Amino acid sequence: MIARTRLLAISRAMSTSTRSSTCPLSQFSACEISDALIKLGSPNGGHIPDVHMLSPTSQVKICAPAYTVQMVLTSDKSAPKLSSHFVDTVTPGSVVVVDAPPQAKNAVWGGLMTAGAQARGAVGVIISGRCRDLAEHRAADFPVFARGHSTVGQSPFVRPSGVNVTLTIHPEDAGDGPDAFAPVTVTPGDWIVADEDGVVCVPVDMVDKVVELAKKGQEIDAKCMADIKAGKGIQASFKEHRGK
Repeated sequence: MIARTRLLAISRAMSTSTRSSTCPLSQFSACEISDALIKLGSPNGGHIPDVHMLSPTSQVKICAPAYTVQMVLTSDKSAPKLSSHFVDTVTPGSVVVVDAPPQAKNAVWGGLMTAGAQARGAVGVIISGRCRDLAEHRAADFPVFARGHSTVGQSPFVRPSGVNVTLTIHPEDAGDGPDAFAPVTVTPGDWIVADEDGVVCVPVDMVDKVVELAKKGQEIDAKCMADIKAGKGIQASFKEHRGK
């Protein structure tokens, strides 16, 4: 039992990009990073909504640069076609970010892709769409975040059309108008932070500012937590430490 626990701990540690240890974003939760992005004027806090951790079953955190993949409907004959499988060109240390057509009910990621991605040093996958073969991802202890799962694969429904391209990921049923949740733009190399609360994208040129604000927010929340646990009211604690 002890040996198994230790192996799981090692495996979880390996699930985080080796580059994440050099990125100061790794010390913050997805929530703390979203809060910082909101303060910086982001309309969505970098949050990619409706995407949840499906593998592994234990806690895991990803902090790695994005390797992006655009999926299109197979009926789209005008979109480019790839000469190589998109998993075969994954960048080591990256997290794969896949954007699938919102109407697609099929999976765009399965167990064989997890095996290939792991072999090439990817640290996880974020899917604006569905996956399948959950048991295989969990057995491999490979982080998979997706909007859902399915029993059918890519063919004949969708196909990959681009890698390392800018993605615009729209929320499900976001609606229209000024109150609609804004889509998230993911550019290759943007930093992705994902944990049990959700997935956040941080543009490369905003990392330093996000870290600065996230650290301040972390310190303020620690003071609020200490006061609230000591019996002070939430409103009074917020007013003292957050100024509101």
